[in-house]
Amino acid sequence: MNKKPYYSIGEFSEKTGTTIRTLHYYDEIGLLKPEKHPSSGHRLYTDQDVLTLQKIVSLKFLGYSLEEICKMINEPSFDLSLKETLQIQRKAFEEKKEHIERVLKAIDRTITLLEEEGEVDSTILMSLIHNIQTEKEQRQWLEQHTSKEVVDELFNKPEEEMIALDKEFIHLSKEVKRLAGKPVHDPEVQELVEKYMKVALEFVSEEAAKAFSGLDETEIEELKNKFPSPHTKEEDEWFQQAIEYYMIKNGMHEPNVD
Repeated sequence: MNKKPYYSIGEFSEKTGTTIRTLHYYDEIGLLKPEKHPSSGHRLYTDQDVLTLQKIVSLKFLGYSLEEICKMINEPSFDLSLKETLQIQRKAFEEKKEHIERVLKAIDRTITLLEEEGEVDSTILMSLIHNIQTEKEQRQWLEQHTSKEVVDELFNKPEEEMIALDKEFIHLSKEVKRLAGKPVHDPEVQELVEKYMKVALEFVSEEAAKAFSGLDETEIEELKNKFPSPHTKEEDEWFQQAIEYYMIKNGMHEPNVD
């Protein structure tokens, strides 16, 4: 009968490429507990420990925490539950991947805008980044309250077109901040509103505009919260008054009569 081979911690470290410090830590947390020499108390590792360490290293590579790995490999049904846990882990990584892609998209678009526009007000820039960041949530909300076709038309635009719209958004936002407080009938203010209406119509199709017109007040407020404004409350109220004046002047809206 072959004698069971043992490795000292130094030998095991060299054999597996794992530092002695790491092996000490794994022992302390109960992740990889070797046998102990009955008299000296020195750690003694076996070939089975090599296999266990391979599992640990593999699961670490797959993104599991040491705490999760400890629970998994000490579970009697480890081999049976591995497929299920891997499926869960895969889903988690898909979500991380999606998040990373959104972050990269936000970074790329922001870099492009800064290169082309130069210095941009941080409030305006953060508003744009927030919209990119929360695009998934925006889409979900809009699909619930309009239709998938409307949402696809709003969001599935070529990247160049989205950047062009971002630039328009920056220009308009800058102008709102510059002109805020002027009389709403001022020609420069009304010219700004006209530009805003034109850009809005370029971004929002007739079908989408019709869908939005069917939203009630609560839904409109929710929609505003999904697309936060880069302006102060006072700037928003002033600009809303300017838009209302424009619409009344151009026969697009009846004035409120108390």
